[in-house]
Amino acid sequence: MAVTACGASGGTGTNPTPTPPSGGRFDVTVTEADHSVTMRSGQTLGVVLHAGSGLNDWTHPASSDPSIVTATVDPAAAAARGVTLAAFVATRPGQAEISATASPKCEANQPCPAYLALYSLKVTVTQ
Repeated sequence: MAVTACGASGGTGTNPTPTPPSGGRFDVTVTEADHSVTMRSGQTLGVVLHAGSGLNDWTHPASSDPSIVTATVDPAAAAARGVTLAAFVATRPGQAEISATASPKCEANQPCPAYLALYSLKVTVTQ
C-alpha cells in the first residue's frame, strides 16, 4: 500500500504515517511494518525500525540509489535500545529501495542459526 506524501493515507493496517508539516520532523515516517511509500521531490522520510524478538538491532538503513533517496542527518534523533533510526530526503523522481538487516541474538559459545532478517522499503519519488 502506497501513501501519498501530501498527508493522505489509504486503506487500513500498517501504512506509513504522514507527519503534520507544522509540528513533525518528517513529511513521512515509516516502520518495519511498511514496505512501500510514495513521496514528492524535496520531502523528508523518517525510518524507525524496532528490533524483533530474538534479533539484534537493525543495521543502519541504506538507499539503493542515493541520487533518488539520499541519507541525511537527523540532529534530533535519539533512539531507545532496540530502535534504529534513519533520515532520508527524496532528491529527484524515480524509485529506490531502502534496506536493513538484523541478525539473530546468540549466546556466547552456543550454536547460532545462520540467517538474517531483511527489511525492504520501496520508495517512489514523484515531481
